Amino acid sequence: MSLREDAVRTLTDWSPPDSDPGQEELRRGYLAHLAAHEDGMWKSCSAGHLTASALVFDPVDGRVLLTLHRKLRMWLQMGGHCEPEDSALAGAALREAQEESGIDGLTLLPGGPVRLDRHLTPCAWHLDVQYAALAPVGARETVSEESLELRWYGCDEVASVADDSVVRLVERTRALVGEAPG
Repeated sequence: MSLREDAVRTLTDWSPPDSDPGQEELRRGYLAHLAAHEDGMWKSCSAGHLTASALVFDPVDGRVLLTLHRKLRMWLQMGGHCEPEDSALAGAALREAQEESGIDGLTLLPGGPVRLDRHLTPCAWHLDVQYAALAPVGARETVSEESLELRWYGCDEVASVADDSVVRLVERTRALVGEAPG
């Protein structure tokens, strides 16, 4: 299965939260984008492209790891463009989280994407498929070349440093972690 086919399957199978009707509209928009653009997964698609990201969440201490993005100069979750070697959106999100955080042993929260977010960047529209990655106990981060800084924030501190998209991602992740068995 190609990455594009995986993205279509992932978005088709994903059930957005009932509490956020805008997520269903985004889901349908992402699928329409992929139907209209054969290259809709790639940075070369000037109409926009899917990206994959993951919020690194420490469930023990109730905190998240954010990156001060080198180009955008904003505190964000880890993530970015899909690469030719990626075969699944979830795998791309996990790869990005590991590369940008330097943390080995991250695991994606089960159940697929946490939410979707469409935003304009200097290169094009990003149709971001957002996951949550659980950090192992004792995780130690390492700044990558894509970041100016990495910092752990308590979930309640995120609104003071990040935009609404990151705040909504943190809130949804917390809700899902609270619903997860065990």
